Amino acid sequence: MARSKSQTNLITGLDIGSSAVRVAVGQMGVRADGKKELQIIATAEVPSEGVQKGVIVSIEEAVSSVSNALEQIERMIGIPITNVWIGISGMHILSQKTRGVVAVAKPDGEISEEDVIRSIEAAKTIAAPLNYEMLHLVPRHFSVDGQIGIKDPVGMTGIRLEVEAQAVYGLTSHLKNVTKAVYRTSVTIDDVVLSVLATADAVLTARQKELGVLIVDFGGSTTTLLVYEGGNVIHTAVLPIGSDHITNDLALGLQTSIDVAEKIKIQVGSCNTKNINKHDVVDLFDFGNPTHEEVSLFYITEIINARVSEILERIDKELSSIDRSGLLPAGVIFSGGGAKLGGLVDLSKQKLRMNASLGFPLDIRTVTEKANDVAFAPSIGLVKWGSLMSENPETKRGSMLGGGSQKVFENLRKVFRFLIP
Repeated sequence: MARSKSQTNLITGLDIGSSAVRVAVGQMGVRADGKKELQIIATAEVPSEGVQKGVIVSIEEAVSSVSNALEQIERMIGIPITNVWIGISGMHILSQKTRGVVAVAKPDGEISEEDVIRSIEAAKTIAAPLNYEMLHLVPRHFSVDGQIGIKDPVGMTGIRLEVEAQAVYGLTSHLKNVTKAVYRTSVTIDDVVLSVLATADAVLTARQKELGVLIVDFGGSTTTLLVYEGGNVIHTAVLPIGSDHITNDLALGLQTSIDVAEKIKIQVGSCNTKNINKHDVVDLFDFGNPTHEEVSLFYITEIINARVSEILERIDKELSSIDRSGLLPAGVIFSGGGAKLGGLVDLSKQKLRMNASLGFPLDIRTVTEKANDVAFAPSIGLVKWGSLMSENPETKRGSMLGGGSQKVFENLRKVFRFLIP
C-alpha cells in the first residue's frame, strides 16, 4: 500500500523482537468531560525474520517483517502509517550510572529551572562506551551541596547542583541497522526507545514504582529486566535467554520439529508441575507431527519447568547483585510473549519469593482484544510513550531528556513525572 505523507493524529508503536514484530496504533481523543484520552484502535503481529537476540542479522528479512506488519495494520485502519515509535531490546543494550554537576547560576544561590536543565545536559556529556550511543538518560535524584535524594530542586538554595541518572546505551551499528530497515518501509521514525522502559510506564502504577518493583519483558531470545525503587529506575539488565529456548528444549526432548514444539508450548505448555496429572498424555500428531506418538504431559511440563527455573534463577541472581533479592514489595510484573506461559506466575512466586503477576496496559481505552494481551504491552507502551512525547516535541530524541531549552522546562517536568512519579 502506498504511504501518503499527510499528517494524521495516529501514534504507532513498533516493537521489533526476535520472535515477532508487533504493532499497535492509537490516537488521542477527548472524553465527555473534556479530558484527553488515549485509545488503542488496532494491533497486528507477524513472525519476526532477520532478528536474533534482538539484533538484526538480515536487513532484507527484517524489512520484509516490518513491512508486513505495517501493511497488516494499514488494512485494519484504512489509513497509511507515516510515523512510528520503535521499541528495541537485546544483548546490545548497556546501562550505567552517570552524574552531572553544575554551579548554581544566581548570586543568591536559588536553584532555577535553567540550573536543572544544565545539570542534565552535563550528565549527557559523559563519554559513551566505545561504539555505543545513548538512548535514554533517566534521572534518579538530585543533590544540593551534598544533600541527596532530592526529586525537584527548583527553588531550593545552594551552590552546587548534581544529578544522578541512569544512562541506557544501544550499540551504534545495531541502531543504524534498525533505522535503516524501518526507513526502507517508507515511514518516518519518531524515536527509538528501550521497549521495557515504555512497557513499564504502560503497566506499572506510580505506587508500584515507589515501593519497588521488577518488570520482566520475557522475549523470544532475551529477557529484559528493569527495577524501580523510590520511583526511580535503579537497575536494568538483559539476559541472553528467552522463550525460544523453551521451544528448543521441547524439540530436543520430544525429538520433534521446532514448529511442533512451539505449538505444544503455546497450546498445552506449563512450567508448574504441581497441577499436572502424571497419567495425562498428548499425541504429537495433534500438533503437526508426521506420526502418532503419545508423550506424558508431565514430562513436557518438566522440560519447560527446568528452563523457566533457570531463567528465574538468573533473574534472582541479578536482583542479588543489587541487594534486592526477595525485597521488592510490589513484586515482579511479567510482560512480553513469553509471559503467556502457563504456571509462570505461581513458579515465580516460589523462586523469587515475591508477589508476581502479569502486566496489562493501564488507563487505556481499546477497541481490540489484543490490547489485553501481555505480548502487546511493549507496543502499546510505545504508543503511550509517543502520546506524551507528541504533546511535548521539544523533549524528543537526545536521550529522552535531550534537546531541551529553558522554555521547555514544563515539558521536561512532564517527562520526569512520566519516568519518576
